[in-house]
Amino acid sequence: PRSKIELGTKIVMRQVILDTETTGLEWDLGHRVIEVGCIELLGRRVTKKRFHRFINPERSIDHGALEVHGITAESLLDKPRFSDIVDELLEFITGSELVIHNADFDIGFLNNELLLIGSNVGRIEDVCRIQDTLQLARQLHPGQRNSLDALCKRYGVDNSHRTQHGAMLDAEI
Repeated sequence: PRSKIELGTKIVMRQVILDTETTGLEWDLGHRVIEVGCIELLGRRVTKKRFHRFINPERSIDHGALEVHGITAESLLDKPRFSDIVDELLEFITGSELVIHNADFDIGFLNNELLLIGSNVGRIEDVCRIQDTLQLARQLHPGQRNSLDALCKRYGVDNSHRTQHGAMLDAEI
């Protein structure tokens, strides 16, 4: 997949910061995506383009996941299913380099969603390059905590307004 686009006479890198929230920790045990948040970067600069959707998982949310993000199954009953938003999501991310903290988690869930709806796309990796910031942090800071909160503290990023996880909020951080 190409992650560079032409802007006038300049070619710039197109990246998309992506995060998800889910009903639990394991897609292979039937857990589903309930929120996707994306922010576009062109030439490593944030643009105004965003993609943010809550998704009806058509299942319950584990108590542990609820404590992390605070999103209830009841609040998602009137939201679209993944199959309803997949084309718009793919249009937003295709050709970009996805920047994701703990990419294996998010990509595993998104690939499972694609599989469940019978998408002909295949896998996210077939339409995007993936950059995992957790792997980068582990290389830069071996043996240290490299969670999003730990990195915020280490690099002086104010995340005091974050009391729970959220896909868009975590992508912004």
